[in-house]
This record gives sequence, structure tokens and C-alpha cells, in this order.
Amino acid sequence: MDEFAPGRTVLVCGAGLAGRTAARALLDRGARVLVADRVESDATAALAAQGARYIGSPPSVPDGVSLVVTSPGWRPDAPLLRDAASRGLAVLGEVEFAWRLRGPGAAPWLAVTGTNGKTTTVRMLESILRAAGHDALAVGNVGVPVIEAVASGGHDVLAVEVSSFQLHWSSTFAPAAAALLNLAPDHLDWHGSMAAYAAAKALIWRGPVAIGNADDAGVERLLAAAAAPRKVRFTLAGPGPGELGVRDGVLLDAAFAHAPVPLLPAVDVRPSGDHNVADALAAAALARSFGVPAEAVAAGLRSFVPDPHRNQFVVSSGGIDWVDDSKATNPHAARASLLAYPSVVWLAGGQLKGAPVEELVAEVARRLRAVVLLGQDRAEIAAALRRHAPDVPVIDVVRTDDGAMSEAVRAAAGCARPGDTVLLAPAAASYDMFSGYSARGAAFAAAARALPHP
Repeated sequence: MDEFAPGRTVLVCGAGLAGRTAARALLDRGARVLVADRVESDATAALAAQGARYIGSPPSVPDGVSLVVTSPGWRPDAPLLRDAASRGLAVLGEVEFAWRLRGPGAAPWLAVTGTNGKTTTVRMLESILRAAGHDALAVGNVGVPVIEAVASGGHDVLAVEVSSFQLHWSSTFAPAAAALLNLAPDHLDWHGSMAAYAAAKALIWRGPVAIGNADDAGVERLLAAAAAPRKVRFTLAGPGPGELGVRDGVLLDAAFAHAPVPLLPAVDVRPSGDHNVADALAAAALARSFGVPAEAVAAGLRSFVPDPHRNQFVVSSGGIDWVDDSKATNPHAARASLLAYPSVVWLAGGQLKGAPVEELVAEVARRLRAVVLLGQDRAEIAAALRRHAPDVPVIDVVRTDDGAMSEAVRAAAGCARPGDTVLLAPAAASYDMFSGYSARGAAFAAAARALPHP
């Protein structure tokens, strides 16, 4: 498009993965690229070597800039972005930028957002599409940046994971079909309110097919107000017309066929659990909207291999199972995990990001054998436990060094009894103590395996 024409000056905010990918795509198109970031780094130096200019983190947009591309880590209230808005400059997020980069005959996008389950769903969708013979690729926060996938081409359909940060900065993004999986408080420190967070999520439904979770009241309200020409719902109950659902233990499609079409038994969905069955229904709905036959949906879901740290079994010893769900980085995700096990020693804590935990603790209290807390916001979880589960033993791990997880695991082992599940489902982000949820999960798994097992 003309906004990416050679010679235009574009400001890229952030030199992380999204910013670097955008900057390189712009340089390849002959743009003059300025890169703003808080600190000079190897990443900014590498971009400078390719022709970009690092400008630090000024409070205002330099003269001559005609477009701003921002990374997800930059909040809307950042001075540079506020200044861009005051000048009437277009500010594009990663997904909107990639959308506008597409050329004639570009691969269609099938998009997924939600508080939880996005990565699992796009991976399931990718597996289904490939089972149907498509050259499909899962992109977004799943390994391949969406900008890179668009720039390189070569695929006939993209399964795109989209965050609320990316949707906030979108204006023309309109995928062929899009699913909203669920809605719960998360990233409120970034969006400012639950209403703003929900409004950002709903922006995924600008295209012709809007798919939503009928079992989630927040999603159902947003879907009812959506302007999409076709609305499809999925539910864990028996499906009505225009829905996908579950009846007699079988996933059914009553939306894209004249009569309900069986897809596969729910017990064949991996990982197990109702929330993963819901993700499978969403992936199936997206695939069916693209014309994928039912048998390919079944084949793709059966061959799907879950990513690590998502309800991942670690070890079983002495009648006690150890499960790593480090990806449960908010209370909504932790709830789904905790409800899958009848008796739990719960490892929790980290950065809550403004999300409340009262409702979660009240709902799962009767399943808790004990709780081991670690991380920045553990006191908030402890306070909720005192109010809603006063008889449940709580162990507070104060240390924040490399040994904290080992101490937490030893404490959990001391509380667990045969038949229990020791579950890492932190309900919080990990960056207070770890480089990410995967590092946290790996530390948990290593410590669990290192215990003396009978």
C-alpha cells in the first residue's frame, strides 16, 4: 500500500520480536525506519546495521514521520503514542501492519483471540487444516511472527493468534472467520478497564464469520452486538441450529451442515478437560467455515500434539500426580485447570496484572488440600484464601532466587497425599521471577522429577 511506499519515514516503537520484524519488513520495502526503544541493545544495533536509525525513547514523534508501528509491550498511554494520536498519525499494531502488507491473492486468515486457550486453538486449527491437505501455518504468539509469514508468503491459509494488545491498534483487520474463546479479567493494567479489554477483543469480528463461546456470558453479550453477517456459537451442551456442541460425548457440527454432523468423541481431544474441548470446538468451527470436511477435523484433532506447560503431566509417584500448567497465567486459566482435578495441592503466585482472585479461590476452595504461594502478588492470593478457605494450609515461599521453585515443590510434596494432584497453575504471569511461563514450568518439572520417589 502507499503508506509503505519507498522513501516514507516510519517510526517503529519497540525493538522486541514484533518491532524487529516490522522494521525489517519496512526496510525491505525501501522505507526510512526510525526505531524507538527505552535502551540501546544488540537488537537496536542489528537494526541500525540493516539501515534503521535508533532514536532512544523521545516524548514526541520526530518531524517527517508519516506512520507509527507499535509493539504489544507499549501501552496506549506511552508519551510517544499519545503524541502520535494528537497529531492524527496512524498507529498500527503488529496484526494491523501485517494485514495491510498483504498483496493480491494473499492467503486468507482464520483468527483466534480470548483470555485463554488461544495458542492451543490455533495449533489445533493448524493441525486440522493440514489434515485437510492445506499448506497452513499457525502464526502470532506461537513461534512465527505474523508479519514474517505474510512477507514470506507460500501458504494458502494462516491460523492467526491475536492478542488484545494487537486488536487495540487494529482498524481494517477483517479475517475470513474469527473466534473469541472466552473473556475474563486480564491485562487490565494495560487496557485500563475490563470494558476496554472486552471492546478490544470484540474487534476481531470485523469479517464475515463471527464465532463465539455460548457458555461464556461476556462473549455471548459481545457476539449478540457484533455486526458480522454470520454468527456461529460453540457450546459444551448439545448444539442448537447454527452451533457446534457436544451430545452423548461426541463433538457435533450443527452450523455448517443441514443436519448435525459428528466430528469425534470428546475423549479423543487432547489435552483433556472441558476447556480444551471448547478450544477444539472453536478450531473445528473455524475449519468448517473454511470448507474443511468433518473427517479432516477428526484427523487433525487426533494428531494434534499440545504445546508444553499446558496441563502437562510430569511424573506420578506414590499415588500423587504432578502436573505443569504454568501457562495458566491468569485466574480464568487457573480455574479451568483446578476444576479438572478433585483434590489439589496448588502452586500459585506471580504477577496478577490487576486481575481479581476472590471468585477463583471461593470456587475451588473445597478442592484444595494445601496451597504453596510464591512470587510478587502471593499476598493477594493468601488474603483471598484466608477469607474463603481458612482451613486450607498455606505455605508462603518468600525467596525469589533460583531455589524458590525447588523449595515450593518440596513444600508441596510434604502436603500431598495419595490421590492428590500437585498442580502448578499460578493464576499469574511469571516475569517477576522467571524469563517466561515456560522457564517457570521447566523449573517446576525439574524440581518434581528430582524429588526422591518411592
